Amino acid sequence: MSLQTYFEENKGTGVLATADGAGRVDAAIYARPHVMPDGTLAFIMRDRLTHHNLQSNPYATFLFIERTSGYQGKRLFLKKVREEQNPELIRRIKRRSYADDEDGEPKFLVYFEVEKELPLIGGERP
Repeated sequence: MSLQTYFEENKGTGVLATADGAGRVDAAIYARPHVMPDGTLAFIMRDRLTHHNLQSNPYATFLFIERTSGYQGKRLFLKKVREEQNPELIRRIKRRSYADDEDGEPKFLVYFEVEKELPLIGGERP
């Protein structure tokens, strides 16, 4: 199943984990990524710790826990490939609106390539 189909058909909780250039780790709740026509995954983010970490370390992991019984989901190992500030595109693709959406705080569309995909539980050994 493609990631596009997977994220269209499954609801759940996502956690995006990043680390800065010195290795200090952060994890934050993120919505399902947007699967772009070129196959990259895109996340809309504000200029907070996750975005800051990606300026010095392009690697991240996205953990997605499906809203179902048991532990089902995916672990995606990501590498940032680019980012842009495009308010028009962000407005077009976002799935939800929040009261503070128009607060003037910059928003970024950050694109990742998937380097590896593993199930939520189990997977390969090092």
